[in-house]
Formats: sequence, structure tokens, C-alpha cells
Amino acid sequence: MSQSPPPYTRRGWTTLSRTAKQLIAARFLRATAQGALAVDFTLYLKARGWSAQDVGLLLLASGLISAALSLVVGIVSDRVGRRVFLLIYETGLIIGTTLLVLVPNVWILVVVAAIFGFGRGANGTSGPFAPAEQAWLAQAIPDQHRSSVFNFNAGLQFGGMGVGSILAAALPALMSGASGPRVYILVFVLNLVMAVVNLWQIWILSEPPRPPRNLNAQHRSKKESTVTKRENRALALLVGVNMVNAVGVGLIAPLLPYWFNLKFGVGPTAIGPVYALTFFLTGLFAMMLSHVSDRMGLIRAIILPRILGVALLIAIPFVPSFAIAAPLYVARSIVNRSSMGARQAFGVGLVRDQRRGLASSLNTVSWGVAGAIGPAIGGWIIGLGSLVWPFIIAASLQLGYVILFPTLMGQYDTSRPPHPAEKSPGSS
Repeated sequence: MSQSPPPYTRRGWTTLSRTAKQLIAARFLRATAQGALAVDFTLYLKARGWSAQDVGLLLLASGLISAALSLVVGIVSDRVGRRVFLLIYETGLIIGTTLLVLVPNVWILVVVAAIFGFGRGANGTSGPFAPAEQAWLAQAIPDQHRSSVFNFNAGLQFGGMGVGSILAAALPALMSGASGPRVYILVFVLNLVMAVVNLWQIWILSEPPRPPRNLNAQHRSKKESTVTKRENRALALLVGVNMVNAVGVGLIAPLLPYWFNLKFGVGPTAIGPVYALTFFLTGLFAMMLSHVSDRMGLIRAIILPRILGVALLIAIPFVPSFAIAAPLYVARSIVNRSSMGARQAFGVGLVRDQRRGLASSLNTVSWGVAGAIGPAIGGWIIGLGSLVWPFIIAASLQLGYVILFPTLMGQYDTSRPPHPAEKSPGSS
């Protein structure tokens, strides 16, 4: 059987279904808007007089709301379909961002930012509606191509975040006559425009009808019950492991622009290009990782780069200048984030298609709840005057993830080619 060309080639792209292509394109545009917010949103809050603790609490609320909604969306989308939830997301984002641009009231800011995850660096995901989006994309891709397409999708979304990071530096510079928080108004306008375009993209897509579900337990076979129990155990282990990692990431990652500003006195014109370079290089490495994961398996492709990431993370707070800290941050982000597509492919591969919304929601919830706790703790520690301890604690937790993930999840990695000694006698 001939192997399908990689999705990042012209021929490989044309082999993707229309649904897959438009979902990937929508995520790229969404990532561009979120990339600008990842740099500028905490600086916008600082310009409004918010402390590090205030910022951390808002990110905490955002993560908890996203987690709660994600669980509902994932479960319900398995029953009623995925398209409707993405339409709701884009419509709500249009309404909320419009209100924020026209009426920058603090409560409008809190509600909109909390629901749509402003400043959390969501890498193009549709917030609490991401489980529906991820399950729909997995449904539109043949199983044998899932890893390569998910890595390609991750690469493109990082590219979008890179474009957004450049805009994060450029858009405030265009507001030369503005002062204070109004300097960042075009960043919110950018999010509004992207939401309008994506609403149209999703509106013109159609979703195949969901197959009828047999909810009568008496009709379930013993084999199906066994498979379901195995899936549930795998999901429970993944949730636990993800939460360790998410707290470690959340402790400092969303607060880094704020931290850079406090530590080195730099603003968006310095931070934006660094974030842009980070996302562009991460996108390239994410696409390259598809070849690595095909050869060594998803778990090794996820874990090996993160070992280096822990070492780089612990070094950042001890360097004397932004000129040194910036390259360390770039390198650390590349090795950590480039495995995102592999992690997503691994998660949705743990269950059958009819349960992928649930799997995606549990994955999102585990990241959302724990990732929301991280910024609150990190902001509190920074508020106490320490710019070092958030990094030490974060690195320790991420090292724990490096140990726990292969230990607990290795038995579920079906992507790794078998060792020659494991092949059956007579196999070629």
C-alpha cells in the first residue's frame, strides 16, 4: 500500500478532506489572534493597574470556567455533534470582544477574558469548546494519518502564534497617540476580525450525522464493556499525569511577559519578536516531530525533548539580562511545545471515535483546572517578591511529568513500531 504524502506538502494537503483543511485553517487564524494576546494581555492588565496576584486570579478563573464547560461540551458533542459548539464559540467571541472594545468596563473584561481564555496562550484552540473541535478533526482524518496531521496542525498553529506575536509588537506601535490600556485596543480588534472570518468558515461546513447510540446496557457485549473499562483506566491515568504537568506549566508560562517586564523592564516591542521567533521555530520542530514519532513512538517523541526543557527552564531566572534569558526561553519553549501534536494524537488515540469528545474534554479539563491553579500560585509568589521560586517549583513538577508519563502511559503507546524480537515467527 502506498504511503500518503505528508500534509505539509502540496500533494499531502490536497488529500485532506475539506473539513480537515478548514478546521486547520480556522485554528491558524485563531492562533494568530491569540498569539497577540499571549504577549500583550498581561501587559494590558498591568497598564490598567492590575497586580501579579490579580492577573493570576483572573487566569485561575478562566481556567476553571474553561474546564467546567469543556467537560460538558465533550460529553454532549459525542451525542449531538461538534459543529454547533464551534459556531457558539465564534459567535460568543464576536459579541464579547465587541463589547470589550466599545465598553472596556472591568466586569465585561473579567467575564469575556475568563470565558474565552484571553492571555492563556491557548495555541489556537477554541477555549472550552476545544474538545468538540479536536474530536471533529480526528473524525475527519484516517487513523493511520492522525499523528502526522495533528503534528502538522500543531506546527501551523504555532506559526499563527508567531505571526500574532509580531502583531503584538506592531499594533501598539500604531497607536502612537494613545496612552495606558488604550495602546492595546487593536489587539482586541484583531481577535474580533479573526472570529468573524472563522464563524463564516465553520458555518459553510457540514458535519455527517451521528450514528445512532444504543443506550440499553443489556445490548452491550462483554467485549465492548471490557474495551470501555480499559479506555476509562487509560483516561484516568492521563488526567492525573497531565495535571502534574499543567500546574508546572501554568506556574510561570502565562505570566512570563509580566515577569520579563518586572525583571528586565522590557515591553511588547522586545517581548513580541522573541515570542514570534519561539512560535515559528516551534512550528517547524512540531512538523519534524511527526517523522520522529512515526519511528520511535509517540511517548518517546513527547518525553525526550522535555528533559532538556526542564534544564532550560531552571536556568532562566538566574541569568543577568534579557539578552540571555530570551534565547533560553526560545529553546525551552521549542522542546516543550513541539510535542503538542503528538500529545493530542496520543490522547484521542486512547478511545474509539464515539468517545473522542469525552477524551478531548477530560484532557482539556485536566489541563484547565491544574493550569488555572498554576498562575494563581505563581502570581502570589511573584507578589511576595520572589522572581525565582516559581521557576524552581515549575521545573520540579515538569520533571515529575517526565518520569510519570512513560511509566504510567507506556502500555498504551500503540504507535511505536515493534522490536524485531517481538515479531511473530514467520513474519517478514
